[in-house]
Amino acid sequence: MDKIASLREIIDCSSAIVFFGGAGVSVPSGIPDFRGTGGLESQNIPFEIILSRDYFLSHPEAFFSVYRDKLLFPDARPNKAHYALARLEAQEKLRAVITQNIDNLHQAAGSRVVIELHGSVYRNYCMKCGKKYDFDFMVKSKGIPRCTCGGIVRPDVVLYQEQLPTSALAAAIDHIKKADTLIVAGTSLVVYPAAGLIRYFTGNNMVIINKSTTDYDRLADLVIHDSVDLVLDAIVK
Repeated sequence: MDKIASLREIIDCSSAIVFFGGAGVSVPSGIPDFRGTGGLESQNIPFEIILSRDYFLSHPEAFFSVYRDKLLFPDARPNKAHYALARLEAQEKLRAVITQNIDNLHQAAGSRVVIELHGSVYRNYCMKCGKKYDFDFMVKSKGIPRCTCGGIVRPDVVLYQEQLPTSALAAAIDHIKKADTLIVAGTSLVVYPAAGLIRYFTGNNMVIINKSTTDYDRLADLVIHDSVDLVLDAIVK
């Protein structure tokens, strides 16, 4: 039996699937993995520094210049992977999507239970008064975005040196513990603590779908080295 057929059989036999996805899920939508070619890593300053809390607070104008240019994609649309997961949820097979991405594409495709570990570029708030601002506000802003009260408007995303939201972590752990199948896709599983969440899985099948190998491949019941969108679209109808 080939691997696609094996995954189809696993999904058919599952009733509580959880999907854990990373940057590779959104690459077919035109959003680059910033660790790859053309991403932030190609800048003179390492991405871990540019996207850190310290850099944001000490160099806000430079931070927002890179942020708007490299992390905001107003023309991005859901791809086959996003739509396949929404269909799987509609079939009452998929219990939750846990994502490391901040692009809102799962929701745009129709997924309802989405746990955003690193926040979302579609949410912004004033650091002084808490007023909320939308995606378009940040896209159209210049220099340091300011609230009507004068405070800095920052994206509701988790920067390096910041903790993951406790509510998102708790929800992710709860879903993973209850899953009978965990599909891990489009992630190299090197970013912690997010990557460590899969250790809470005690179900029947862990599937890894990623173009490159990961340190967790040896622990998986099925490993497919291919594009996430092509694999899921071929299986979920």
